[in-house]
Amino acid sequence: MVLAGPPGSGKSTWAAAHFPVDQVVSSDRLRAVVGAGEDDIAASADAFALLEEVVARRVARGLTTVVDTTGLDAERRARWRDLARARGTACVAVAFDTPAAVCRARNRARPHPVPAAALTAQLRAWPAVRDALGAEGFDDVLAPEPVRVVPPAFARSGEAAARQAERPVELRFALHLGEFGGGAATLRTRLREIAVAAEAVGFDAVYVMDHFRQIPQVGRAWDDFCESWTTLAWLAACTERVRLGTLVTAVTHRNAGLLAKIVATLDVLSGGRAVCGLGLGWFAAEHRAYGYAFPPVAERYALLEDALRALPVLWGPGGAPFRGRVLDLPDTAAYPRPLQERVPIVLGGGGERRTLRLAAQHADVANVLGDLATVARKAAVLRAHCAESGREVALSHLSTALVGTDAAEVDALVHRLRPRGADPARYAASVHAGTVEDHVGRFRELAEAGVGEVVVRLPGLVDAAPLERMAPVIAAFR
Repeated sequence: MVLAGPPGSGKSTWAAAHFPVDQVVSSDRLRAVVGAGEDDIAASADAFALLEEVVARRVARGLTTVVDTTGLDAERRARWRDLARARGTACVAVAFDTPAAVCRARNRARPHPVPAAALTAQLRAWPAVRDALGAEGFDDVLAPEPVRVVPPAFARSGEAAARQAERPVELRFALHLGEFGGGAATLRTRLREIAVAAEAVGFDAVYVMDHFRQIPQVGRAWDDFCESWTTLAWLAACTERVRLGTLVTAVTHRNAGLLAKIVATLDVLSGGRAVCGLGLGWFAAEHRAYGYAFPPVAERYALLEDALRALPVLWGPGGAPFRGRVLDLPDTAAYPRPLQERVPIVLGGGGERRTLRLAAQHADVANVLGDLATVARKAAVLRAHCAESGREVALSHLSTALVGTDAAEVDALVHRLRPRGADPARYAASVHAGTVEDHVGRFRELAEAGVGEVVVRLPGLVDAAPLERMAPVIAAFR
């Protein structure tokens, strides 16, 4: 972000109000680093050389960078745009078109004002610079109004949030649990608190990951990690309303007959709230560690299709045999049967040729990942497969949501929760860190793309606080 305007136009004040100090690269402050103080004009050349180096290194690392100089030099502006282009980063100019009289008055009030002759020259040069900015290739040229740098997912969330306020749509919300930190001795208490709070704030379901150890994308193999269906049984005892399931159980983890029995038991003991998540399985190291076979993809797809067909038979009356491509079940009798007429099956995965086709043929919900454009494309593919199968299948979406009441709280949460050494902006994007309004807009856009249920991971979920911050987002869709 390049700030452009003569001295006294308000650039530094505006930058300090809207950006953390470590994101602002100021020529004045750098004069104090390489010279006798911010007013040391003789140190200007060294200060600008250092500024160029700092800007280049920050942009190379993809860090948000606010260049606080007069911005009147066209060659410097071009270099900063080129740096951004080379990195694939947006470059925005902010034009401070402040009346000359105001700039002069502010300059006179400074402890060390810019020399009058220099200020006059810059004020004369400014109109030409201002008029040239729009044609120089910046991604946008903004006025110095209140501004926030937000993750890409929130680029149009303000407009979408307004649509939700004016013409509300309904959307279901599910909580995804994938971490069990805090110590085993108090784990049952924390899980109960979280589940009760999730139900209280309006979540419709609680899902857990079905793994035997923590996955590398989230933590370490030796982190505490609970077995999924046992955890769901505990959550069933702690709650009354939310649906309970896995997102998702790998088809390689359990014999289909055993899985059917587990799900039916959970359904009965929860009062008809079980959901069966099912997927192809991907974590080869986990399979090797526990002695499970991890067949090639084609064999896993054959097993997945058989399981999708066999589970409703195992939950149904009688005991007719089931014979599939790889599953052979001589007797499918299993009682008690689930309380639900049909236990919902959620098929996880966004493969457009095979997975979404299987979802259209056999599942009740397809769960996909990805940004808005990806989700919209997969929704269209799923609809096409459903047209062929003659069935209707809902779409759900899994992502992370770090919710703050306002921008200040969002920034504080990002700095508190980000891993050591992680860039705040990158971390914020990875967890979709935003305000309540940001998330209302994002979820409205997902609903417009065809999503009926959003499944959210909440960073820092060790107590009820993240759930309470999520409550107004859920309320906006009720």
